[in-house]
Amino acid sequence: MKMKVFKFGGASVKDADGLERVAKILKSTDGKILVVVSAMGKTTNALERLVPKLNDSAAEKLIGEIEEYHIGIVKECIIGTQKDKAIAILEEKFMELRKLVKEYPPDNYDERYDQIVSYGEILSTHLIRFFLLDQGLPNEWFDIRRAISTDNNFRDAKVDFIETEKSFQSIVLPALTKSNIIITQGFIGCASTGKTTTLGREGSDYTAAIIAYCINAESVTIWKDVPGVLNADPKKFKDTVKIDRISYQDAIELAYYGASVIHPKTIKPLQNKNIPLFVKPFLNPPESGTCIDGNNASLSIPCFISKPNQALLSLSSKDFSFIAEENLSLVFDSFAKLKVKINMMQHSAINFSVCFDNGPGKLSHLLDEFQDNYRVLYNDNVELFTIRYYDQATIDKITSGRNILLEQRSRYTVQLVLK
Repeated sequence: MKMKVFKFGGASVKDADGLERVAKILKSTDGKILVVVSAMGKTTNALERLVPKLNDSAAEKLIGEIEEYHIGIVKECIIGTQKDKAIAILEEKFMELRKLVKEYPPDNYDERYDQIVSYGEILSTHLIRFFLLDQGLPNEWFDIRRAISTDNNFRDAKVDFIETEKSFQSIVLPALTKSNIIITQGFIGCASTGKTTTLGREGSDYTAAIIAYCINAESVTIWKDVPGVLNADPKKFKDTVKIDRISYQDAIELAYYGASVIHPKTIKPLQNKNIPLFVKPFLNPPESGTCIDGNNASLSIPCFISKPNQALLSLSSKDFSFIAEENLSLVFDSFAKLKVKINMMQHSAINFSVCFDNGPGKLSHLLDEFQDNYRVLYNDNVELFTIRYYDQATIDKITSGRNILLEQRSRYTVQLVLK
């Protein structure tokens, strides 16, 4: 029983027009489809504002706005008998959310985050289920937390693939015998304790890959608001070019360096079972988009990735002792403890430099961690540029008028920290 996995992001399902496009795509697709859906529009951002403990009136105002948005879409796009059912289930979920926000202990921020923010996907999938029924598309709603098993590392949970695959074989595949379409959530899973976990921000692509791996899917298609995988972000670079076909290796490298079109963890499960990934334009489904598969061809054009809001930290030994394996082990332990993601690093005999995502408090915590034992220099508000398949002309184009603080080259990739 060959199945396809489709993933629709929040921008694709943000309004009635987007839902109608989803229905049109599903109606034109033969066979069995497992549909992964993100939270609608900016719902995740709104739910994140509920995670810090708010007073009752502030929390109620924000929840009311989220509820009004979802109920408004139901009233606009569902005109048949499914409308009342959709409103009833959404109201039930908003009652649960209100209770959760009010009563869930605030002492563990990450755990509270996952319990609250996961409601975005629960709400969107219930709404879409009833919309598709209203459109004459029979479907089953499935709670992905019953199948995706994770550890309890809240906000960035690690998937237990052995247990997850068992669950898919015993629970999900039988559900596909009832209907050609299953609607389920991206981004979320469940720890052994029964607590909801999330797989990292923008993790719905990864969910689609996990599902495809576990059910041996024919393919995965991610529907985006771009023509396919481009060689650069069109919001930041002019004259971008669509890449028709790209290898798993290049895709995972680009995703790791920060290409926003694909979640970094998405490729591995697909490559492990040689499942092709298609990135296709939501606004023009007949277009070919981009195919990511096991081909070994190198790209013929350079690819540009920009990561703003970076910090560059340089550590030097105070007594001129080498920064070798023992020192680096302690340094990496500190970064791991503080959950700081390193995007570039370089070291010499007595110096170690790292470029990392400078989230709230990250730099100050690292300075506190290292300044007693090392001579520390830093630059904040820097930008990291990565060029895959670079040449000197592309480097000159990027660096014109900027200071190069750090540069690192390999055979195919150059990374530049620029101010």
